Amino acid sequence: MHSILVLGGGKIGAVVAELMAHARSAGQPDYEVTLADRSEAALAGAPRHPQIDTRVLDVNDSAALRAALQGRYAVLSALPYMLTVRVAEAARDVGCHYLDLTEDVAATRRIREIADGASQAFIPQCGLAPGFISIVAADLARRFDTLDSVRMRVGALPTFPSNSLNYNLTWSTEGVINEYCEPCEAIVDGRRVSVPALEEREEFSLDGVLYEAFNTSGGLGTLCETLEGKVRTLNYRTIRYPGHAAVMKTLLHDLKLKDRRELFKDILENALPATTQDVVIVFVTAAGVRVDEQGQRRFLQDTVVRKVYSRSLHGTTHSAIQITTASALCAMLDLLREGALPTRGFVRQEDVALDRFLANRYGAAYAEEPATPGRLAA
Repeated sequence: MHSILVLGGGKIGAVVAELMAHARSAGQPDYEVTLADRSEAALAGAPRHPQIDTRVLDVNDSAALRAALQGRYAVLSALPYMLTVRVAEAARDVGCHYLDLTEDVAATRRIREIADGASQAFIPQCGLAPGFISIVAADLARRFDTLDSVRMRVGALPTFPSNSLNYNLTWSTEGVINEYCEPCEAIVDGRRVSVPALEEREEFSLDGVLYEAFNTSGGLGTLCETLEGKVRTLNYRTIRYPGHAAVMKTLLHDLKLKDRRELFKDILENALPATTQDVVIVFVTAAGVRVDEQGQRRFLQDTVVRKVYSRSLHGTTHSAIQITTASALCAMLDLLREGALPTRGFVRQEDVALDRFLANRYGAAYAEEPATPGRLAA
């Protein structure tokens, strides 16, 4: 049985602990989980299970953090992005594997430096986007002899929007604000560039519903580096209902709340209700040249679409963003434990085969099923 420390007892971390606690092979538990948070109140609401222990821990206390990591197989960080680097540094010092959910580009670059020459694995960006989206995009890219474009679109949306933002809080408020403010990576005309967040808005329809999509930071993960020199166009955009980007640009830029992020976080968390009634949309398209058996070059497009709805897990209803994010992190841990991932140094999401990910008991959360609210769907 592997001892795991999950940091962060919030919306995602608690579900990660719950999923891992129920993992069994040959009738025996696979993981012994400690869920840690600096807030006793957060831990009081944690799922109750014999395989879950709780621990009050402030990761800013370096000595306490390293003591909590001693003897662990891995640490899984579900903390805000600004805390991930200190956890990665402690994991390197103690010698346990490290996985996280960060979308922050700067934090991931620093974690890559920490991973250089390490005797354990460092696997950041293990969630939905970055995370699963990179696995899908890389799989599509490998299908072409000459790759032309890869377009990645992901959104976590309320099933029943009811305000002018057409949005409810479904995950980290800090993460949402960060991805709306920071520069975004892309490949344009074969060149790796930086593009502004909330720009390059587009509209598209899926299953009769109109959506908008626009640049946000971090969703590409490390794909710009992986596909640089191999693709003409690569971009990532977040999906929302129409009108959301315009209101956010007014708030962040015209009212300058991008320079007062703590205030903006407080406003959002007191004005927008949270919901578990949501849908996660994954929409990835790749185009390029494929040579057929007769040697003919054909310009083709392949697309992967997934819809995942909120549903009940182990008797508790969880949002789609909780299910997809937590399942992806748990799947990567499972694959590491099974020897399907490198056990040393920096590991990229796109290094994982899509088939192998979907065959995993947690990765199956993204498997295709009929599109019915309340069920996992494709």
